[in-house]
Amino acid sequence: MTTQEIAVGGYSKGFSQTHRTDRWWIGPLLTFLGFSSFIVYSTWAALQGNHYFYGSYLSPFYSPLLFVDPSVTGGASLEHAWFGGWPSWWPSFVPASPAFLVLAFPGAFRFTCYYYRKAYYRAFAFTPPGCAVTALPQKNYKGETFLLLFQNLHRYALYFALFFIIILFSDAVQAFFRDGKLGIGVGSIVLLLNATFLSCYTLGCHSFRHLVGGKLDCFSCDATSSTRYGLWKRVTLLNENHMLFAWISLFWVGFSDVYVRLVSMGIWHDLSTWGN
Repeated sequence: MTTQEIAVGGYSKGFSQTHRTDRWWIGPLLTFLGFSSFIVYSTWAALQGNHYFYGSYLSPFYSPLLFVDPSVTGGASLEHAWFGGWPSWWPSFVPASPAFLVLAFPGAFRFTCYYYRKAYYRAFAFTPPGCAVTALPQKNYKGETFLLLFQNLHRYALYFALFFIIILFSDAVQAFFRDGKLGIGVGSIVLLLNATFLSCYTLGCHSFRHLVGGKLDCFSCDATSSTRYGLWKRVTLLNENHMLFAWISLFWVGFSDVYVRLVSMGIWHDLSTWGN
C-alpha cells in the first residue's frame, strides 16, 4: 500500500475503507434498521389517535393524557384527561391525537442522548460509520454547529424525562386497578416493565450522572459529598449499561403501545384477574 492510499491519521482513503477484518458494518446496520422501524411505527401510532386505552391501560405514547376526544374508538373517557375535552384551537389539518402533545419531550431527550448521537451519526450520517473506518468526505468540518446546537439541550431535556418517569410509574400503578378493584393483568406487567426500563435508561444518562456527582472535586470532604458519592456509584452502574437500557427501553415502549393497541382492538386477549 502506497502512502497516497493512506489518509491523515492512518485511515484508508475512500468512504468506508478500513484495515479492520471484522464485520464492523453489522452494528450500524442494526442501528439503522432499529431506529427506522421505531420512527416509522411511533409516527404511525401517533397519527392514529385511537386504540390507545383499554380498561386501565394507557399507551405510553399517549401519556400524560392532556386532552381527550371521547368519540374516538379505543380512546379514554373524559375523566382520564388532565384538561378535559379536545381543544377547539387545535388545527384542523393536524390529526386530533393526544400523542402529538407529549411525544416531543421524550423524543428530544432520546434524540440528544450521548449514546444515541454516536449511534445515529454512524448509522445515518456515516461520520464515521465505525471506529477506524473512513467517514464521508467533509469540507470545513466544524463539529456540532448550526442546527446541531440543539444537542446541547440534552441536559435540560433530562428534567422532562424525569417528570415522565413519574407519570409512567403512576400509569403502571393505575394498571393494577380496574373499576376500583385491585388485580393484575399481562398489561399491568407490560406497563410496569416499561416504566422500569425507561427509568434505568434515564437514570443511567450521562447528564444525570454528572448532576448527582459530576461537579464534586472531593467525595469524602463532608457528609453531603459522601451521600452524593454513594448515589453517583449507583448511577454509574446504570451508566455502564446505558446502551443496553437504551435499546431495551426503546423496544419496550414501542411494544407497550402495540400491546395496548391490539388488546383494545380485540386482536389480543389480556389475561387478568378481572376476567375481562
